[in-house]
Amino acid sequence: MTSPRWLSDQQQRSWRAFNQAQVQLGRRLSGLLAEHADLSDADYAVLVCLSEAPDERVRARDISADLGWEKSRLSHHLTRMERRGLVERRDCETDARGADVVLTAAGRAAIEAAAPQHVEDVRTWFIDALTPAQLECLGSACEAIVANLDDAG
Repeated sequence: MTSPRWLSDQQQRSWRAFNQAQVQLGRRLSGLLAEHADLSDADYAVLVCLSEAPDERVRARDISADLGWEKSRLSHHLTRMERRGLVERRDCETDARGADVVLTAAGRAAIEAAAPQHVEDVRTWFIDALTPAQLECLGSACEAIVANLDDAG
């Protein structure tokens, strides 16, 4: 058995700061999104995915993959969004086994109403807290983390 590779003081400080920033930023942005737009983070993520897609239509499995969600989580969440009139599920035109998720007019209106304030909140609580050099460094660091995770499968 190999001994643990304990974190140095600097590594531990960076790791804890990253986690604390992630939690606090997520909590702040989530609260503001709910307050200003009556949308959850999950609602917003699905609406962004659909609003950026050709024909505002995406295979359910692709949304699940893009968001890193299990099939059941997406299904339950889409059911809640359907009840609110934000999305519709339709048979896939190219594969009878699949389903497409389609942005409704109400969903389009919701994302268009929410996006400007959400972007301003992201700017206020994330972008403006960093210098351009820090932002570049953070972006590069996060890309390296994602690449490392992608390489691991």
